[in-house]
Amino acid sequence: MKKYGRATILEDPYLTPYLPHLRRRHEKAMLTERRLTGGKMTLADFASGHEYFGLHRSPGGWIFREWAPHASAIFLIGEFSGWEESDEYSLNRISDSGVWEGVFPSDLFKHGDLYKLKVHWPGGSGERLPSYVRRVVQDENTKIFSAQVWDPPVPYRWKCRIPPPRLEAPLIYEAHVGMAQEKEGVGTYDEFRLAILPRILIAGYNTIQLMAIMEHPYYGSFGYHVSNFFAASSRFGTPEDLKRLIDEAHMMGLRVIMDLVHSHAANNEAEGISRFDGTLYQYFHAGERGRHVAWDSRCFDYGKTEVLHFLLSNCRFWLDEYGMDGFRFDGVTSMIYMDHGLGQPFTSYERYFDGNVDEDAIVYLTLANKVVHSVRRGAITIAEDVSGMPGLAAPSEDGGCGFDYRLAMGVPDCWEKLVTEVPDDDWNMGYIWFELTNRRRDERTIGYTESHDQAIVGGKTIIFHLADKEMYTHMRVSDNSLIIDRAMALHKMARLATIATAGDGYLNFMGNEFGHPEWVDFPREGNNWSYRYARRQWHLRDDPLLRYRFLADFDRAMVRFVRKAGFLGSTQPRPLVVDEVNKILAFERGGYCFLFNFHPARPAVDYFVEIPCASCRLLMDTDEPRFGGHGRLKPDQTYYASPHNKSNALIWGIKVYLPPRTALVAVLQQDFSSTTRGRIRNTTKNRQR
Repeated sequence: MKKYGRATILEDPYLTPYLPHLRRRHEKAMLTERRLTGGKMTLADFASGHEYFGLHRSPGGWIFREWAPHASAIFLIGEFSGWEESDEYSLNRISDSGVWEGVFPSDLFKHGDLYKLKVHWPGGSGERLPSYVRRVVQDENTKIFSAQVWDPPVPYRWKCRIPPPRLEAPLIYEAHVGMAQEKEGVGTYDEFRLAILPRILIAGYNTIQLMAIMEHPYYGSFGYHVSNFFAASSRFGTPEDLKRLIDEAHMMGLRVIMDLVHSHAANNEAEGISRFDGTLYQYFHAGERGRHVAWDSRCFDYGKTEVLHFLLSNCRFWLDEYGMDGFRFDGVTSMIYMDHGLGQPFTSYERYFDGNVDEDAIVYLTLANKVVHSVRRGAITIAEDVSGMPGLAAPSEDGGCGFDYRLAMGVPDCWEKLVTEVPDDDWNMGYIWFELTNRRRDERTIGYTESHDQAIVGGKTIIFHLADKEMYTHMRVSDNSLIIDRAMALHKMARLATIATAGDGYLNFMGNEFGHPEWVDFPREGNNWSYRYARRQWHLRDDPLLRYRFLADFDRAMVRFVRKAGFLGSTQPRPLVVDEVNKILAFERGGYCFLFNFHPARPAVDYFVEIPCASCRLLMDTDEPRFGGHGRLKPDQTYYASPHNKSNALIWGIKVYLPPRTALVAVLQQDFSSTTRGRIRNTTKNRQR
């Protein structure tokens, strides 16, 4: 088999006219790095603002620093001052750039105390939470957020600070701590650690992607309207609880990454960093450019030194303080285009290099990746970009941003379009193959059938699109339902096709592997603040009398097979059959053959598939009874190659029986050497005589 090799972005002939743009971006990133470091420190050293700003215990007491260039006065207020201003707790401006500092006695604060800032500016004032605050809590009665001193007498002691080595492709389990529980309420870090970590381990995934970790005032935002960038959400528990969760995940051999939201910030002023010093442009762009109309949030000014300091330090903080193993950068498309990519088709390369591109944002992402990879060897970074911007997951020296992976966001759109808009008889195999394999060969990608995006209220998961109301009445093992049979068959086939063709990794949103019914809907006024749909009903998966367990068992077998096969990131799928008439799709990858019959009714009998070996053995198929299928294929059977005349040429392959809506996986055996081919040819000739 030809060894899989990766191209570089500079080998793309369509990029030739734009190479000057790529070089300029690279040069701008390097110039920005030199400006930030002054040639006197590393970029990782520069990205340590969290050790300077905020509240810290020092040998002489407590020291607090804040950046607020437009402020005229800043006071610490809290339980220690009766929540009133006092000159005794005022900060002093110590630099022309707007840095403020205060030194206070060691007995001023104790662990758990609440405090805030009272910031004055010309013409006004307001209570604020420190921009680098590490702990924020909400009063259950007043719903007001306050900063909290977090200085536990016994700091958390890591048992497994060093994460598992990155030896295999990431198989990511996307999870939300708060909604991971069965109860109608907010789950905790401890509950996730005790109840969900074992499920993820058993399911075979090797990486957890935690959502909504950065503090956000509105629970229903799914964690994407961040107010306090250095604070782990207190609604799930304490910092020690989160560290213990990550620690135990590491001990299980699981890596933990998190959603990093640097694409925008919450509008909140009392809780967040908007209008922190009285101006709207301290951290964000001035005027309309500083407003994200579609998301009702604020847009960072990535050209400002202090903003770069804040965001780069935030990257390092989560690695240093919590031992995170990397990040999924949210909303990259929104960051890198002036119009946030809204409504843009991105049908030509010109769209990636015109005046709509925010090159300051691209520079920031390049520097962020450098910080992450220099601070934590083996950390992974993933870009969420729907535009297809070339180079996001390419090395910076090639003009790229340095991400390890990018999400293949066109794949879930493909499946959703098929199950919602196209009759089964009209599914196009060429379209499926193109969408599953349409990716840049110079960048690594994470494939997925659906994520949390498809599950949010207003949309539907694949299984819910396929089964709809039948899920409420016919998911018992004893029930007969053609609708449920179809839904389960296509659910398994879509997942197998996606993971088998995925470039370098795979992602699943928690519960989707077993066909979790309904949508995700957080408590809000429109649903009477209900938690009914903001949870995961694990009992459905565990009940032996329900069909959900079949989907979960298939997913586990599929993921474990892919881990053992090890072809993600090391090989590319090669098409064998793309048959529009019979709705057959077949391909080979890494020594395995994958055959799909998407036809809703017609079986493929003695269907010929050319294979590059003398035989292959059936490993698994989606129609097995253990996966809720009908058991129409004999397990563990071996298919032997035979000759076939095609266009007056003799080719070799196998003949298979493929029931409708069934996919199988077979391992290729007996290398088809010239000697073997000759022996089979001679044997065939003798038989023909």
